[in-house]
Amino acid sequence: MKTIRIAVIGATLVACLPLAHAEDAAPIHPALHDRFYMGVGAFLPKTSTSAQLDSTNLGAGANVDFERALGMTTQKIVPDAFARWRFVERWRVEAEYFQLNRSGDKVLDQSITWNGQTFSAGTEVLSKFDFSDIRTSVGYSFFKTADKELGVAFGFHLATYDVAVGSATIPNQAKTILAPLPVLSAYGQFALTETWAVGARMDRFVMSYDHYAGNVTSMAIDVNYQPFRHVGFGLAYRSLFIVLKATGTDFAAQFNQTFQGPLLYMNATF
Repeated sequence: MKTIRIAVIGATLVACLPLAHAEDAAPIHPALHDRFYMGVGAFLPKTSTSAQLDSTNLGAGANVDFERALGMTTQKIVPDAFARWRFVERWRVEAEYFQLNRSGDKVLDQSITWNGQTFSAGTEVLSKFDFSDIRTSVGYSFFKTADKELGVAFGFHLATYDVAVGSATIPNQAKTILAPLPVLSAYGQFALTETWAVGARMDRFVMSYDHYAGNVTSMAIDVNYQPFRHVGFGLAYRSLFIVLKATGTDFAAQFNQTFQGPLLYMNATF
């Protein structure tokens, strides 16, 4: 009888093993496992921009709100592209790029000073403010399972500014600045099912080096739906806050910018 009882218990345990395994099996989502992940999308940031440009030769400028004072749009759909390469199990390289080009044409309500030149109230001023950001990073996942990942990274936001202000009587007062802004990052990804996954990232750094000083904060939240083995779709949120002071031999510039908005994208993994 005892032998029969042991046999029945053993058979029951063996029969339950597949069920237990099925219940405990973690979802396998391609975004957490495929070596390459890339995508393109439409980013709709709400933007605020204030800047100041001082000239060593012509004199100091004043802080200018480019949306209010110069009539630039606060929202515009721009392309966004990103990629990730898992070159070993816990290490990854990431990159993301977007560019926002805007122009303004407005009769000034009040005087502004830019690069030592004063534009009087009532003057028609033409302006442009082109900005691009390339984010790159190398990350290490200190916690990684089949359906979860947490890690840290170090990288740069390579910010490019091309700004100009001019009128019929004052030629374009233009300046182009390239600023490599280092950041530390924390990230996480979680597979909810084999087709749904969520991810988040935060970049942050306060710096003062060479000709640059300021701080950078960037956040990202992604919800990804991948119904096909190699193709998926996502809805995300992106934000970027930059406070930057840059100096050169003949200028000093200050920028205070925010970009916040949704990103709709299509991705591929393999």
